[in-house]
Order: sequence, then C-alpha cells, then structure tokens
Amino acid sequence: MFKASLGPILWVAAAALLGAVGQFLFKHATQTRSGFFSIMTSPHVALGMVCYLAVMGLFVHAFRRGGTVRVLYPIYASTFIWAAVIAWLFYQQPIRPVHVVGMVFLVGGMLLMGL
Repeated sequence: MFKASLGPILWVAAAALLGAVGQFLFKHATQTRSGFFSIMTSPHVALGMVCYLAVMGLFVHAFRRGGTVRVLYPIYASTFIWAAVIAWLFYQQPIRPVHVVGMVFLVGGMLLMGL
C-alpha cells in the first residue's frame, strides 16, 4: 500500500507532533510577552525553533531511510490535527464536528496519497 516503510512514516508522524508543539510554543510566547523583540527573545520562541529544527532533522532521517515525498508530506499534514488537539487541551478551544470532518478528510487524503 505505502511506498515507504513504516519507519520513515513514524519519523514524520513524530515530526508532525513536534511541529504542532512548536506552533503552541510560538503562540504561548505571544501571550506572555508583548513587543516584537521581547517575543523573539522569549525562551518559548527558542524552544519552538528547536522543535522546528528537530522536524527538519526527522525529515532528513526519514528520507535517508527510504521515505518518499509523496508519502511523507501528507503524513506531516497531521500537524493540523495535533495543533487542534493541543489548542483543545491547553486553551480549551473546542473541536467541533465540522473540525472532526476536516480531520477525517486529512487522514483520508494521507491514505490516498500513500497509495
């Protein structure tokens, strides 16, 4: 079914989660500080950047292990699902039925791209 082995898919799934954590850290920095320089020097922004660097490292690792762009990039789209879950957990932002439908379409698209 998939053109990539399970290993690269799992590495990119972890990258998707880390990407969502990075976004959460950036948002948190904007809520705890004001002013561009203050936000950019926040430890949360620095940690968010570390997350994004780790995402790129995981992508490189997945590609070196035989992953293909066609399969792995759609897996990374699950970042949007992770971001919604993090927003729900930490900011009590609701996940409505329409959001769940969108998530189902994302997962369906990921599966179709992997065929």
